[in-house]
Amino acid sequence: MAESALSTATANAKKLSGKVAIVTGGASGIGEATVRLLADHGALMVVIADIQDELGQRVATSIGENKCRFVHCDVSKEDQVKSLVEWTVQNFGRLDIMFSNAGILGNSDQTVLDLDLSAFDHLFAVNVRGMAICVKYAARAMVRGNVRGSIVCTASVAASKGTKRRTAYNMSKHAVVGLVRSASVQLGAHGIRVNCVSPFGLATPMTLQAYKRARKKLRACATDALSFV
Repeated sequence: MAESALSTATANAKKLSGKVAIVTGGASGIGEATVRLLADHGALMVVIADIQDELGQRVATSIGENKCRFVHCDVSKEDQVKSLVEWTVQNFGRLDIMFSNAGILGNSDQTVLDLDLSAFDHLFAVNVRGMAICVKYAARAMVRGNVRGSIVCTASVAASKGTKRRTAYNMSKHAVVGLVRSASVQLGAHGIRVNCVSPFGLATPMTLQAYKRARKKLRACATDALSFV
């Protein structure tokens, strides 16, 4: 039994042997955890793409430059994503995995009644436009290299329900699911799998910061209410 378990663990450690992956938003949270998991499972190279330079470089250094590199990349900028994918293929020969994970939550409640369209546009630029750009260039690289690869996008349980706030965020995650459904149909003929993961609330730095702001707002409202007592 022990030998069987050891054999399984060894096989899992080599599951991604020779594979090259890009993880956007890989400097923290879900992205960082995925970067470490890919490296642990034997990936040849994991490229962290993020705008958090210090955090991203720290993660890459902790894993080792022979297995992980950091590249500054704003996924809402098409030229940066294009360069990221081209650099990865040029340096490591191929692209097998794209985990399009970068996203933002937004800084306000964003109900329909108080929808700030400037904030809305910024959020969609990252959460939707960024996802589409990453899928586009990853797919092109895989088709060009005849790689039967895997593209994974981070959606959310918010994509399957309505909520009392964060309208823009919820809309963006519905759009991600639509993107994945279409891309999976279109790219299946090339042997490329396209899927999404839809996590619930996780204690990542992004969500913790959002709840911290919410608590401050709640305390301020309570203080205002007490002033009338």
